[in-house]
Formats: sequence, C-alpha cells, structure tokens
Amino acid sequence: MNELIEILEEIQPEVDYETCTDLIDGHYLDSLSILSLVAELEDAFDITIPTVEIIPSNFNSAEKIWSMIVRLQEEE
Repeated sequence: MNELIEILEEIQPEVDYETCTDLIDGHYLDSLSILSLVAELEDAFDITIPTVEIIPSNFNSAEKIWSMIVRLQEEE
C-alpha cells in the first residue's frame, strides 16, 4: 500500500490519499492522470489492468485501488 501511495503522490502530490474517497468524483485525478496511474501500477505490481476495470468505483480512493491491485494479482 505504501508503494501505491508513493505512486499516487508522484502523479498528484496535493491530495491526502489516506483519507480521500472521491479521487475521480472530486476531480483530483483526470483522464491523463488515470492513464499514467494505470501504466505505473501495471509496472510496479506486475499486473494487467483490463479496460473494463478502469471505472470510477475502482479509482475513487487509494483503498479501492489497492483492493483492485490485490484482486488482479490473485487472478494472475
């Protein structure tokens, strides 16, 4: 999870990722940020994030992103 927070902070440093639950809905992350994030996550965690997983509910908080990462790692 710490590695995820570090990646998020590189992309958008002004956000408190420990408490924020509306990263997409609150417009903290835009579409370009999401594309960068997906690429970083795939490299860092050795996963493939299918297009169908790139939805706001999977990216609205660090906790949701982490849950998706863990689930995708288990599926591989």
